[in-house]
Amino acid sequence: MKLSAILPILSERIICVILLVMGLSTPGQTEITSLDSANIDNILNNAGVSLVNFYADWCRFSQMLHPIFEEASNIAREEFPDMKQVVFARVDCDQHSDIAQRYRISKYPTLKLFRNGMMMKREYRGQRSVAAIAEFIRQQQVDPVKEIQSSEELKTVDRSKRTIIGYFEKKDSDNYHTFEKVSNILRDDCVFLAVFGQVSESERFLGDNVIFKPMGESVPDMVYLGSLANFDLTYAWAQDKCVPLVREITFENGEELTEEGIPFLILFHLKEDNESLEKFQREVARQLISEKGSINFLHADCDKFRHPLLHIQKTPADCPVIAIDSFRHMYVFPDYKDLDIPGKLKQFVLDLHSGKLHREFHHGPDPTDSTPGQEDVGGDVASRPPESSFQKLAPSETRYTILSRGRDEL
Repeated sequence: MKLSAILPILSERIICVILLVMGLSTPGQTEITSLDSANIDNILNNAGVSLVNFYADWCRFSQMLHPIFEEASNIAREEFPDMKQVVFARVDCDQHSDIAQRYRISKYPTLKLFRNGMMMKREYRGQRSVAAIAEFIRQQQVDPVKEIQSSEELKTVDRSKRTIIGYFEKKDSDNYHTFEKVSNILRDDCVFLAVFGQVSESERFLGDNVIFKPMGESVPDMVYLGSLANFDLTYAWAQDKCVPLVREITFENGEELTEEGIPFLILFHLKEDNESLEKFQREVARQLISEKGSINFLHADCDKFRHPLLHIQKTPADCPVIAIDSFRHMYVFPDYKDLDIPGKLKQFVLDLHSGKLHREFHHGPDPTDSTPGQEDVGGDVASRPPESSFQKLAPSETRYTILSRGRDEL
C-alpha cells in the first residue's frame, strides 16, 4: 500500500487517540453538561440523579478519568434517555473555584452524587472504569422502597437493621412522594418499606403514618409526628433515626470518614461484645452530644483493626479500649472502667481540644494535674506519642491530587 493511502488512516487514528487522552470526543458521542454558577442549581435540581466530576485540567488523574467518565455517560444515556432521570456533569474547579469551595472539594478528581439537587454525603469512590461507573448509576436507579403485600409479611421485618415503614392510603400521593424522596437519600442507611391500601388501614387511623423500627427485638417503635407534606422535617427526622450517633468504621468507609477531617473517638471492641458498645453509645449520647460535629464517634472491630491497636500497645485481648485519633497522634482513654463516671469521657475529649493530651505526651503531666496511668511515663516515651493510624485510610496520592490543607497540632 502506498504511503499516500496510509497517511489519512493514520491521521484519523492519531486524532482519535489525542481526543481520548485529552478527554474530548466528537460531537454527538457524549452529553456531559459543563456546570457554572449560572446553570448549576437549575440542572441539578431538575435531575433525579446527577454524577458530577469536579476536576482540574492540570491534574493527571483528572485527565485519565475524562474518557472513562464520558464513555460511562454514553452508556447511561442509552439506558436512561430521560434527562430528568440521570445527568452526567462536570465542573472545572480552576475556572469555577466558587463552586469547588461550595462543595468543599479537597482533591481531584472528585465524583459527587446529587439527588434532586441535594448532594449526597457519600461520593463515588469505586473503581475508575466505564463498567464500574455505569453499574453505580444503575444501582442508583433501583427503587429503595420495598412494597409490603400482607400483614404477615410485616411480622418478618429484620430487626437487625434500622427500618422505616410508611403506611399510605395510595401510592400516587404527595405524602408517598415525600417518603420516596427521603428513602432515595438515605437508602444506604436504612431499610425502607411501604404498605398501601387495605393492608395499611390498621396503622392509618389518623391518616398516612410513618414509623421507625430500631435495631433489636425489644426496642420500641418510634412514630413520626410531623407533617409528611414537609420534606425538610420528614428528612431531618429520618436522618436522625437512620444515621447513628456512633458509627462503625470499616475498611470500606474509612476513607470517607477520614476525609470529614475531624478527629475520631473510637471504641475498639470484640465483634460479639454488644454490652460494651451499648455502654459506649449511652455515654456518648449522655456526655458528648454537644461535641457532635467536632469529633466523630466510632466503633471498630478489634480483630479487624489490630494494627491501630498495636500502635497504642494494645491487642484484642485488651478490648474494650477507647482511644482518640487526631490524625496526628493517638491517645488512649486511661481506663475503660471509668467510662460511666460522669464527665470523664467528656473531659477526655475536651483535653484533646485544649491541647492538653498533646502537651502531656510531649512534656509529661501538667504540674498541677496528673492523669491516671501517665504519672510514671518516662521522658523518652512521653516525647513520642503514637502516630495516627487511621490517617493512612485517607484518600491516596496514587489516586487523587490532594489539595494541601493545614491541620492543627492536636
